[in-house]
Order: sequence, then C-alpha cells, then structure tokens
Amino acid sequence: MKRIVSTLLFIAVFFSAAGLIAAENIGTEVGQKAPDFKLMTNEGETVQLSDFKGKRVLLNFWATWCPPCREEMPDMERFYKDKDAVVLAVNITNMEMNRKTVAEFIATYGLTFPVLMDEEGQVSSLYKISPIPTTYLIDSNGVIRQRVYGPLNYEQMITEYEKMD
Repeated sequence: MKRIVSTLLFIAVFFSAAGLIAAENIGTEVGQKAPDFKLMTNEGETVQLSDFKGKRVLLNFWATWCPPCREEMPDMERFYKDKDAVVLAVNITNMEMNRKTVAEFIATYGLTFPVLMDEEGQVSSLYKISPIPTTYLIDSNGVIRQRVYGPLNYEQMITEYEKMD
C-alpha cells in the first residue's frame, strides 16, 4: 500500500511540475516567454532580462564587424533616447577580435544604452541567433511579440515597439 501511495504521489508531482513548465511556454518563438539570462555590460554591471519585467524591451544581437549592425546603431541610439525605451544590445563577444574593439565601437557611435557582453556565446546560442543583427521585441509580460532578422531603421523600431502597447 505504501508503495502504491508513493508511486501515485511521484506521478502527481511529476505531472504538476511538467504542467508548470509547459504553462510558462519559454522559448524563442513569437508568442513564447523570452528565456531569462544574465550578462555583464562593457562597464562591468550585471544586467538580467527579468530586471525589466513590466517594461517593453528591444533585445538586439549584434557584432562590431557586421555592416548591417553598424547601419542600425545610430537609429537604435536615437530610438533609445527619444522613446525612453529599454534597449539591450547583446554583443556576440566570442566572435569579436577583443573587448577593446567593442569599447571603441561604443565610443565611436556614442552608444548610451546597455551593451551586454556575450563572451562565451551562451545567450546568442540560447536565442538561436543567425543571422545578425537579430532583434526581439518583448512585451511587458516578457512575451516575444516580434523577431526581426536584419537591421531595423528608426521608423521600424517605433512601429514595432508601439505594436506592443
């Protein structure tokens, strides 16, 4: 009898846990909850995606050597300042020459939004990034509302961001 009760209890706990995991629906597809991550900025601050719960987030994956990435950065900076938006730019640092290259890029382009350093490529792998730039627009509930491959211009950023209201 004890064994039957233990088995039934195990089954109940297992399916409850499986139901909770499925209910969260975490993934990188539109409509799924964006996977949480924690990275350091170029200045050494720790930033976690879940820190921005309740806010809309433009999450961009990029590299300094990528021409379309360089093309969109001035518009992203303008968008960040004009809209007081949350912009997280994840640099795929493991594909860079070195961190100094990233720091020089930030200074050259006058970027003031957080640039996160994915030094081991774990977050870009988690988000299955290819090609770059790739941008995720995440709503205030942490749900991915749009995934854009390639560069965004200022007007596109505004349009996509405002769709999440």
